[in-house]
Amino acid sequence: MCGIFAIFSRDGEPNPAQILHGSKHSLRELAYRQSGKQRHRGPDSTGVYVIPSEGVAMVHERLRIVGVEMGDQPFVSEDGNLILVANGEIYNYLELSAEIAKKRGSYNPKSDCHVILELYQDYGKDLLQYITGMFAFALYDRTTKEVLLARDPFGIIPMYVGEDASGNLWVASEMKCLVDTCSKVETFTPGEARFGKVGDLKTCWQFQESWIKEVSTQTCDLSLLRANLESAVRSHLQCDVHLGALLSGGVDSSLIASIATKIMRERDPNFRLKTFSVGLKDAPDFQAARSVAKYIDSDHKEIIFEIDEALDGIRDIVYHLETYDVTTVRCSLPMLLLARYIKSTGIKMILSGEGADEIFGGYLYFHKAPSYDDFHEELVKRVSQLHLSDCLRANKVAMAKGVELRVPFLDTGFVNHVMQIRPEDKIPGPLNKFGEVQQKRLEKYVLRAAFADNYLPDEVLWRQKEQFSDGVGYDWIDSIRRVATSHVSDEEFSAAALRFPFNTPTTKEAFYYRCIFAEQFPGESAARTVVRWVPRLDWGCPEDPSGRAQAVHQVNKV
Repeated sequence: MCGIFAIFSRDGEPNPAQILHGSKHSLRELAYRQSGKQRHRGPDSTGVYVIPSEGVAMVHERLRIVGVEMGDQPFVSEDGNLILVANGEIYNYLELSAEIAKKRGSYNPKSDCHVILELYQDYGKDLLQYITGMFAFALYDRTTKEVLLARDPFGIIPMYVGEDASGNLWVASEMKCLVDTCSKVETFTPGEARFGKVGDLKTCWQFQESWIKEVSTQTCDLSLLRANLESAVRSHLQCDVHLGALLSGGVDSSLIASIATKIMRERDPNFRLKTFSVGLKDAPDFQAARSVAKYIDSDHKEIIFEIDEALDGIRDIVYHLETYDVTTVRCSLPMLLLARYIKSTGIKMILSGEGADEIFGGYLYFHKAPSYDDFHEELVKRVSQLHLSDCLRANKVAMAKGVELRVPFLDTGFVNHVMQIRPEDKIPGPLNKFGEVQQKRLEKYVLRAAFADNYLPDEVLWRQKEQFSDGVGYDWIDSIRRVATSHVSDEEFSAAALRFPFNTPTTKEAFYYRCIFAEQFPGESAARTVVRWVPRLDWGCPEDPSGRAQAVHQVNKV
């Protein structure tokens, strides 16, 4: 996991720096400076490649995870005609490397992402159908002066594109690198690739599966579900550095930690996974996490924070997240403190449980789904917006401290498998028939049932969903709402629609975050990169995104 940055000049202008600023900055200096705003993503090295005669600059901020010794970027082909900056992990790179070696006679990948360069030489822009993983990359072909940009199907890895006043194309992992130079900024669409010359890039690949447009009809096979998740976790364990796992005490992160432990002990029976929890003193999550840590015998650490300590970071977290969404800000402050601690231990890669709620229907408001079709359609919507909420939070908060976070639940193959399961088998709520059993269904029932044999303590396996911002301590949401609200007067809030006609804040808390965002990321195009996370109001759900606001919420005790 790293940070990428690039400037591609329209019509081969010799130096965007001169066009933009009329300054003495060289193209290299400008690129290095702008990429420096995301240098936290790559604390291990910075690589810069510039072609002044073509107005191209590409920068890579590296966090060394795979191919530690050989994998510094930008990657350049042997003939010097292809340049690549890539961020993420290609989980099938070993299989791809073997295929490349058969064609070449021999091939030693410098890192997992190096196969992208080789695949382009064989397949051109069609390479996307061969790679599996989380990724965002920019590739420049000097022979044709064409650019290939691509992002993984669910937007696990962030990427933004911008256009300056001269029509030059800018690319970055984080928006902060673009807002002061580009009049237009947009989030690059997940599951998409664009190819062509600057000013004329066209979509050349899109992630397309039947479940996106059709309600699934496949019945759930618990053993197959279990095997698919275990396979996803196995692929996500590939790394050349120390690893750990987040352990909130919820079923999602707990299952990932348990499965990872079983797999690692195939290699080393004495292996103990390092696991981490964060919360206020006596947080609901802590007792559940302790129970899991004892059950899987992990090396567990609890990070206890004070409310004021987390509140100090509100402005910082909006800057790192690049969003003003209320639920994302609430969740991210405790996680930022956790990521900082994890980094201090020397761990560079952590596993987490993001994505399960979106593909299984785990949020408590899903209990209000009026029909199977509505339930499935809402799942599709949540998956399509992961890059605006959970994936955005998980990636940017961890990378703010130079830690890579991996999400096995969002393995492409696993998502496809789960989303093809019919909604009748996944929907939570009152008496629903599953197989031969009549049971009041807890959210994510099939996931829990698939791992009912010796993976987790029953009291955790069947624990109700607790949203992270609630699970770290119920006082946290109440406190951040109160403090944020105190910064906004009635007079200021009454003018919210005039000041922010797009995505107008509906609470003082939301107004406060929006004001901070507007200071840090001025301009309407930046504001339009944000989509607010709210439950389905037309299902009778309250607007507040906290799980505690939902009628089915129970106070969790383990």
